[in-house]
Amino acid sequence: FQRTRLSADRTLMSVIRTSLSLISFGFTIYQVFQKLRQAGTLAHAGAPRNFGVTLVLLGIVMLVVGIVYHVQFMTGLRQTRDEMIAEGLIHGQSRYPISFTLITAVILLVIGLFAIFSMVFNIGPFTDGA
Repeated sequence: FQRTRLSADRTLMSVIRTSLSLISFGFTIYQVFQKLRQAGTLAHAGAPRNFGVTLVLLGIVMLVVGIVYHVQFMTGLRQTRDEMIAEGLIHGQSRYPISFTLITAVILLVIGLFAIFSMVFNIGPFTDGA
């Protein structure tokens, strides 16, 4: 069970890496074209900015799906473990702690949501105030 739990954590870490890449790349694209438009270099930067917003949204959606899948899988694994303990098939002496990977994923989700609100509504901690 511990190996399966750790394997599920590694799978969530893969989702985190991919989501982080999408969110950061999308935010960077958005910011670059926003600065070029503010400097007067570009007259219309709508399409690249929309592409950046889309990448951030894709990263957020992927992270939400990964978190939901992870929680469902871990809940099922805990239920199976409890059933096997009740039937006397295994000993349930080891702890089954909360996943630090899950905590990290939730924190990244909150940061991603701040980023998308900052991009779409031009408010929040990721704006330059201009």
